[in-house]
Amino acid sequence: METRTFQFISLDVDPVYYRAEEQPWLGNGAPYAFLAYALSTLSQTRSRITILNTLTNCLCTIISKHTESLLPSLYLLSNTLAPPYVNIELGLGPSIISRSIQNVSGITPATLRRLYNTLGDPGDVAVSAKSNLRTLIPHPPLTISYVYDSLLQIARSKGQGAAKRKERIIEKLLLSANGEEIRFLTRTLCQNIRVGAVRASMLTALARAIVLSHASTDIPGDGCDLRVSSTLLSEIRKSPLGAKKPTGAARTQLNEVFSRAEGLIRGVFVRHPNYDDIISAILESGIPGLEGRVPLAIGIPLHPTLGSPVRSLAEVYERLREKPFVAEFKYDGQRAQVHATMENGQMIDFKLFSRHLEDMTSKYPDIRILVQTLLKKTPTVASFIMDAEIVAIDPRSGAIKTFQELSNRAKKDVQLKNIQVSVCLYGFDLMYLNGEVLLQKTFRERRSLLESLFSPYIPKETGLARFAHVENMDSETGETSVEEFWQRSIQSQCEGLMIKLLDNDMAHDEGDGKDNSRKKPLPATYEPDKRTAAWLKLKKDYVTGIGDSLDLVPIGAWHGNGRKVKWWSPILMGLYDRNSGRYVAVCKCMSGFTDKFYQDLGVRYSPSPEGSTCSIRPLWECDFGGFKPDVYFQPQEVWEIRGADITLSPVSVAAKNLVSSPRGLSIRFPRFIKIREDKSIEQASTPEFLSSIWRKQQGNSREEGDDLVDVDFHSSSAASEGDLSAGHLSEDGL
Repeated sequence: METRTFQFISLDVDPVYYRAEEQPWLGNGAPYAFLAYALSTLSQTRSRITILNTLTNCLCTIISKHTESLLPSLYLLSNTLAPPYVNIELGLGPSIISRSIQNVSGITPATLRRLYNTLGDPGDVAVSAKSNLRTLIPHPPLTISYVYDSLLQIARSKGQGAAKRKERIIEKLLLSANGEEIRFLTRTLCQNIRVGAVRASMLTALARAIVLSHASTDIPGDGCDLRVSSTLLSEIRKSPLGAKKPTGAARTQLNEVFSRAEGLIRGVFVRHPNYDDIISAILESGIPGLEGRVPLAIGIPLHPTLGSPVRSLAEVYERLREKPFVAEFKYDGQRAQVHATMENGQMIDFKLFSRHLEDMTSKYPDIRILVQTLLKKTPTVASFIMDAEIVAIDPRSGAIKTFQELSNRAKKDVQLKNIQVSVCLYGFDLMYLNGEVLLQKTFRERRSLLESLFSPYIPKETGLARFAHVENMDSETGETSVEEFWQRSIQSQCEGLMIKLLDNDMAHDEGDGKDNSRKKPLPATYEPDKRTAAWLKLKKDYVTGIGDSLDLVPIGAWHGNGRKVKWWSPILMGLYDRNSGRYVAVCKCMSGFTDKFYQDLGVRYSPSPEGSTCSIRPLWECDFGGFKPDVYFQPQEVWEIRGADITLSPVSVAAKNLVSSPRGLSIRFPRFIKIREDKSIEQASTPEFLSSIWRKQQGNSREEGDDLVDVDFHSSSAASEGDLSAGHLSEDGL
């Protein structure tokens, strides 16, 4: 195999001391070898500082040497090809990748299987398979733009002969790749680059790279407070590299600029999550005024506001005190963001997005008709963005049905004549109206606009979608009335209540709760991508057990025993650590499953040499602590799990650094409730969320020494599954 050696300088240093101009560079484009070097550096660390430094320096180099490669670099580093609402998927199965590796390397299927069994990781397999390949004519080096464009070609290959076209593109890439390029190119094709670069780190690094690049590039920024000068950087560099806590006025000034730039770019991204638009605007006019040039817009989903869990109505009143709030039914449906524009009596734009920003317009043609009807009935509304819940209902009576009923509906390309599950769109917030962004208005104002402009609607034709406002009650009616409303929500097949502050106010920091304690703002504004204290969620399962259900990701399993010997049982569940981008094992779950569920699970997670979704080796970014499952799952689903309580565990490392104990936290008697199809794996519960539940639980919990019985790292079940499993449940048990 011919080699092209790039002796890149280290990327993990403090960006102030990093010199992008010293990086070796060949050709006019940006070499993919450089991005592979950055990914290799990232894959070898869990340190947040190292990850952030590496990303910042990588992006600084791209901006300095080939700005046109910045956008594809961001997507490749993020392991994506486009914004989440753009339906672009590689559509590659393990067989296509395996055949491409065989065709390029010339190895036999048996040899390839042995490599998979020995190495496990597809990237490592591809490197080993190509290690002895020799070519007479050297291939030109890969560039970042070429790799990204090739991946787009793969994603757009449809119809007859698509598999062969995809193979040819992959083979051409692999033939031109060397060393780490092969490894990370293959991992990219498998959509598992195995680095800890999460979205927050990426946006922070982008902001810092743009700030630092103002000093050496032609990116606009003169005269603003979001740039740094070469003089300032030179002043900071007078301090020795490697100081644990760099200080000084110049460093403080730089950190303040970083903080403002990071806040601005993150704020823009959660309202307009599109790297294409953001990068284009920055390169054209710099960071200043970015929020005005990349605004909230119809057709581009913003990240939703999230609620903070509480355990009881008493806690609601303890938190909000006398502040006015509204209690709303929390329906068991699918959250939806509705975008629409009306012009000359016709709806010219309509989009429906899920809570994780995926376009689900084609899933609900009946809601398209509903929204068009609502707009025609309200001529003063030309455009809007609404937050809502889609709930399955009885087509005749309008009675609410379960989420399981809604999940039976086809996922896309639904035809109106084929709809079998009727729905009601329950509106509860308004974020945009007639060109005006409403995010900074209070919830009282936004709710008033929603209720005054959009009236409940029931179509004459049975089965078409309905519109209604969420059932609600103001706190001014009194605590007794709110308690009765809470009880009625439980009886109405709802999950519970959402409690929402009506007006901007101040809140006491958690502590002694006395009137003289320190206060902080408690805004009733719409806060994209934030779990705000102004929205509290009280679910019916909060009154017993741990006080909240958790959204966990299956990341491994053991071989079942007894009658479950043909199935995976128990299942290892994980939290999502947003800081590291890894999934952290927290507990084994073996309760709440039906036989049918176990059978389907075995199909979804079937072991294969390529390890597409299930492997005997840990191929995916997870921290298993003391758990040692028989097989490892690719994180791809979110399950709702309830438990008796949270306990300290000698096995789990979940939230280990967030509690005053050398042990992690785990869940006692976890029970499966349902698959959360409305959530992406990045929206799973976090270690911070688990630790917050544990801290609240301490007042009513048993002694800390009451640890998990399950301490055998290797056993599939330290306790008998007999009393815990629910294999005999009917399907209604889900």
